[in-house]
Amino acid sequence: MRTTIDIPEAMLTEAIRFARAKSKRDAIIAAVQDFNRRHRMVSLTRHLGTCKNLMTAKELSKMREAD
Repeated sequence: MRTTIDIPEAMLTEAIRFARAKSKRDAIIAAVQDFNRRHRMVSLTRHLGTCKNLMTAKELSKMREAD
């Protein structure tokens, strides 16, 4: 999708450097992907501890040792 936006040059230059991007477009895509990934992780953490039927780390270790 094409869009026109005004991004401060210093911020965009820094994003290109951090993302090790070859172009402005690559840097922006990397930033949007990271933003989306972080928000997906936040939504997953809301479910942390809500499932009571999962085995504990100790139970998993015992099971692996038995094999």
